[in-house]
Amino acid sequence: MGLLQVCAAGVLWGTGGLAVTVLHERDGLGAMTVSAWRMLLAAVALIGFAVVTRRAPVVRATVRDHPGMAVLVGCGTAAYQGLYFVSVLMVGVSVATVVSLGLAPILAAVWEHLRARTRPSAREAGVLAAALTGLILISATAGHGSAGPGDSPYLGLLLAVTAGATYAATTVLGHTIAQRTDPVALTTCTTTVGAVALAPFLLVAAVGNDPLIGTSAASLGLLSYLGIATMALAYGLLYAGLRTTSGSVATVATLLEPVSAALLAAALLGERLPWPALLGGALILIAVAALRSTEKHPIPA
Repeated sequence: MGLLQVCAAGVLWGTGGLAVTVLHERDGLGAMTVSAWRMLLAAVALIGFAVVTRRAPVVRATVRDHPGMAVLVGCGTAAYQGLYFVSVLMVGVSVATVVSLGLAPILAAVWEHLRARTRPSAREAGVLAAALTGLILISATAGHGSAGPGDSPYLGLLLAVTAGATYAATTVLGHTIAQRTDPVALTTCTTTVGAVALAPFLLVAAVGNDPLIGTSAASLGLLSYLGIATMALAYGLLYAGLRTTSGSVATVATLLEPVSAALLAAALLGERLPWPALLGGALILIAVAALRSTEKHPIPA
């Protein structure tokens, strides 16, 4: 069940890219503006849900008992989004996706094995290799091969590496605190922290006379979907899944994000999927299907 919850989170995240693209093309909203609205709307929805379901005391208890971890995970989530979006503008979607999403499971797995003083099994190494190969094939061929418009490719690459390290660290930290807290309360706390961290970007957009929010009903609906489905619900599923799934396995499972994004682009935007992209998607699906048994037999170092 935990693995299924993490996979569902990855699929929901994959739909977010399409929504962000539509908002940018229709209303001219910048990536950081959309990201700030995404976390703000998610925080409002989660706080409202906690009040309606009478979980507010649990949320307050989570803040009281784990203030440092809640702030770290929330800021880490906000930082990953920001670093990734900026790296996309500098170095392109393909490189940013491969570096940030590909680096995360490697770092998470290395950290967990170092902490447990074990070494990965051949099966675990094979799963990781298949997932990363699939990620590269999809990112390079399924409509994600555009170069970044910026003139700082090395800085963009550094930001992508930092994004991957931040994502891995946030997932590992989230796994640690998820073992001891309610998923809804944890998601509410961390998302609220992230919303506060990203709120200044809305002020920057307003001061710079950049588009701040869409005015049509469709645009407002897309922003609401981004906040409620791809943020509040998706991270709630992630933290629920992390209660029974390790951080390294979760980072591999969330590679379903580029798979779902590629399929949506083909279905709704008419993008053709070449055979390498189809092969990459199959490799990721096979790796995710094989994840459950990789944790059961760690090999002592």
